[in-house]
Amino acid sequence: MRAGAGRAAAGGEASGSKDHPSASEGRIFQINVSPGGVPKRPVDAARVTRLGVEGDAHRDLEHHGGPDRALCIFSIERIRALEAEGHPIAAGSLGENLTVEGLDWETVTPGSRLLLGGGVVAEVTRYTSPCGNITPFFTGGDYSRVSQKRHPGDSRVYARVLTEGSIRAGDPVRLLSPDEALPPSPPRGERAG
Repeated sequence: MRAGAGRAAAGGEASGSKDHPSASEGRIFQINVSPGGVPKRPVDAARVTRLGVEGDAHRDLEHHGGPDRALCIFSIERIRALEAEGHPIAAGSLGENLTVEGLDWETVTPGSRLLLGGGVVAEVTRYTSPCGNITPFFTGGDYSRVSQKRHPGDSRVYARVLTEGSIRAGDPVRLLSPDEALPPSPPRGERAG
């Protein structure tokens, strides 16, 4: 194995190098829901609305949910890197609704837009602030391990839903370029997907 290959596989390689070009396409690794709290459990498919993934709920509406925090998204490569550090973590354990694979996670930043499946569009609004509910998934309880301020690039993100629709695990995910047009929205009163 060449130097850095293991780190790249775990999601730790810097983006955009000759050997590791920036990845703007990936897939939905897992869709996660819960009746409130963590961990969230996988489902095969779900409808995504402006308020999030149908079937998902939050216990603390002051800090979770709402239109600008409709989706919580995280990278399976980052989860695997955390697991390799010895943290007892898995997809869904940090409360993310969508676990994605194959994207250059460092390019998924506030203002980025993601095309999920065939037509759901989400816009990243901000990095999440880790909270004590995820303490059990970190060795020594150090949940700040996914703080953007302390560990840039290792944070989950919140996103608003711009275009509603249905998604399935395995569907493609694409980071849209800033000048790309959004898929057409359905007329008011009609539901997408």
